[in-house]
Amino acid sequence: MIFLFITGCDDKDGSVDRDDSAQCVEISQDGSLQNPAWSPDSDSLVFTRFRNGYNEEPADLFIISLDNNSEHTLVSDGSGNVNLPGSVWNAAIHKILFSSSRDPHDEIYMIDDEGNPGAEEQVTDRTELVAYEPSFSPDGAWIVFESHELDVEDNGIITKFQRGVPGSYVELTGESDDCRQPNWSPAGDLILYQKYESGQWDIWTMEPDGNNKTKVTDGPGDKTDASFSPDGQWIVYSSEQGELEFSNIYLIPVSGGSPVRVTYYEGYDGAPSWSPDNTTIAFESYPGDPDDSSGTTIWIIDVPDL
Repeated sequence: MIFLFITGCDDKDGSVDRDDSAQCVEISQDGSLQNPAWSPDSDSLVFTRFRNGYNEEPADLFIISLDNNSEHTLVSDGSGNVNLPGSVWNAAIHKILFSSSRDPHDEIYMIDDEGNPGAEEQVTDRTELVAYEPSFSPDGAWIVFESHELDVEDNGIITKFQRGVPGSYVELTGESDDCRQPNWSPAGDLILYQKYESGQWDIWTMEPDGNNKTKVTDGPGDKTDASFSPDGQWIVYSSEQGELEFSNIYLIPVSGGSPVRVTYYEGYDGAPSWSPDNTTIAFESYPGDPDDSSGTTIWIIDVPDL
């Protein structure tokens, strides 16, 4: 696999001084580039481009080929189209999963991984509930996503849905909890999610039927944007761990334990995805608070020895 880069993303955010070996991916798009997720062959990334700054819609989806830096516009209709890092590009059905804010409200869509704008297929369809941040089961038959009541942003419920089976919605977490950003393990045995409890976000796992909910992370600081290693034995996430000014990237065994720090940067690193070939982690980065940014950029770093 050949990766092409520019040093420091100088045309995006100025000279970047890092204390790790991360490299910036050369992407021509302007705006805020976020949520990189790997292709099944680890040769490409799908990502979200927010046109007007960090999390500022409209947002489009693009694919970049890392062997020649060619770019392909996947979804662009003027609404907010957003992919989640992790298990969103499915090898079994060659589809990419995302949420869209197009009328009447946010629902889940998918598109062929060689598709073009206008070829999207709507997956979920509910009148009083919105759907965000989906990921696929390994066989592509199920999706899991974050569900909210219409016009309500609290109390996210992790919900799964059998693709192509109307009405097959199953709530996996409780209505009184606030749970978000579910990611299905490539091993198929677990779903992770982040839960807000005791004033902070932590990473939890559960079985695909909602049983055996287990808290994975502990200690101070928010832990967010999590996804799995390709064998399902590790979780990659972003956190300030209660001691950093801005989040960096960490790993933790799926059974819990001591976190392993991956990136060393005085700015923000977040939204990581682990490549299927087990070599590389992609993430978004900005040299400060991303909420104050005009644009984050996409970076990669080698998976450390574990």
